[in-house]
Amino acid sequence: MFRKLVILGIIFLFSALNANAGSDGELILKKNQPSEVKDCFENLNRATFAFNQTLDGILFQPVASAYKVLPSPIKTGVSNSLENLSTLVTIPNNILQGELKKAGVNSGRFVINTTVGILGFIDVAQHLGFPEYEKEDYGQSLATMGVGPGCYLVLPVLGPSTVRDATASVASIVGGDAWYNVAVANDTQHFSDFDYYASRVTSGIDFRAKNYDAIENLEKNSIDFYASVKSLYLQDRQQKISNTNKIIETQDDSDWEEIETQ
Repeated sequence: MFRKLVILGIIFLFSALNANAGSDGELILKKNQPSEVKDCFENLNRATFAFNQTLDGILFQPVASAYKVLPSPIKTGVSNSLENLSTLVTIPNNILQGELKKAGVNSGRFVINTTVGILGFIDVAQHLGFPEYEKEDYGQSLATMGVGPGCYLVLPVLGPSTVRDATASVASIVGGDAWYNVAVANDTQHFSDFDYYASRVTSGIDFRAKNYDAIENLEKNSIDFYASVKSLYLQDRQQKISNTNKIIETQDDSDWEEIETQ
């Protein structure tokens, strides 16, 4: 109960501070324009970015390179399982955003894929004609309430974010991430801390493998790789908040998606 009160308190606080902004949809999108997001901590962000690049070269890039050569059915199954787990964050955010129909659809998707789909390894719901799955998180929910992104922020290991989204990630772990609560916070005797953290690491590897060539090309062709990643991330984030598939400015790789921090 305490965790739920904390997350509700954080959401209420953000909403109160930005009450006027929430009434104007165009203002919400304007506040999330990449050009409107300030890089207040640029020196620290660049240092963290350099650390992440080093870690990527040592760990994620080699592992992702090996992961890429796995048979397609295995890679697809792993991606499906990770996506199925992310539904546990999407459903409460569908509700927070007033999208009750989507919450119902995603609940049905989760039940079907977890049972018939063997823990989500097979996306049975897709074959049954369920609508295409769209991820939602607490940062997106706060944005729809009118909360601005705040300053751009690079997190160790997790990568690009904003103050709003990083705060939302903490709130998610405190009380809104059902997978964390099942595997880590409570002794369910079915899942352990290892299961949760292994899924997060695997998610990072899966992301790196999906975007392997795009990331390598971006680094090779960028005058300032840090600035390019920031721009691409913020554009992608705006796209997700506005729930549009429109390609925005320099965004030209359909597989690009942020490393999930929720």
